[in-house]
Amino acid sequence: MLKVRVIPTLLWKNLGLVKGVGFDSWRRVGTVMPAIKVYNTRDVDELILVDIAATVDQREPDYQAIEELAAECFVPLTVGGGIDHLETIRQLLLAGADKVAINTAAYAHPELIRQASERFGSQCIVASVDARLHEDGRYECFSHCGSQPTGKSPDAWCQELEALGAGEILITSIERDGTMEGYDLPLIANIRAAVSIPVIASGGAGNYAHLCQAIQESGASAVAMASILHFTQQTPAEAKAFMAERGIPVRNIHVQY
Repeated sequence: MLKVRVIPTLLWKNLGLVKGVGFDSWRRVGTVMPAIKVYNTRDVDELILVDIAATVDQREPDYQAIEELAAECFVPLTVGGGIDHLETIRQLLLAGADKVAINTAAYAHPELIRQASERFGSQCIVASVDARLHEDGRYECFSHCGSQPTGKSPDAWCQELEALGAGEILITSIERDGTMEGYDLPLIANIRAAVSIPVIASGGAGNYAHLCQAIQESGASAVAMASILHFTQQTPAEAKAFMAERGIPVRNIHVQY
């Protein structure tokens, strides 16, 4: 088993960090640069930074701001939000992003994934998928920050994204987002069974046991989280120690749980 990655997610809106529940990100939780500097010292493996307003506002990412942030980030940085052209990806990589997360644009232009992976390498193309569980037990992908239904099932869509060249999948449960009640384990397991590329679990982490469940019960390759780090005293280092004690291989353990 490959070593599991612990990845904080930073939701960026109007120069500040925000968080909420179910993709209703209304609560300000700080600013980006201080958070990145803190996470540099917290044994995280990667960071995900998403400009949640870029797609809604139909604008490009703020390349200058991302360049300044990337210069202070000492772990691999994935940047998402407002990505709908190859040139956008090129500019983000030049600004210092190590990977890009593509979500909404992939539904309208699936070939963007193929073109991006061929030009820049699949290792830097993260396909971000937001899914909602309906009352009838059916999962459906949503675009535009979880606001627009696509009619696509997550497992079939993720298979298509893999075939197009995506290097990994970031799967987020919309209704679990921000609840800290645990990941949607069946959703993660469905995606893990559907693809052979790494799957990053997102949406719902509230304690260290939830991280273990996503890995050991659903097969996630990495765990992304936000609220657990913003609103509790739990830390990435303690999370890794907790997982290591339960037989999960992790990187860079510097404290004991």
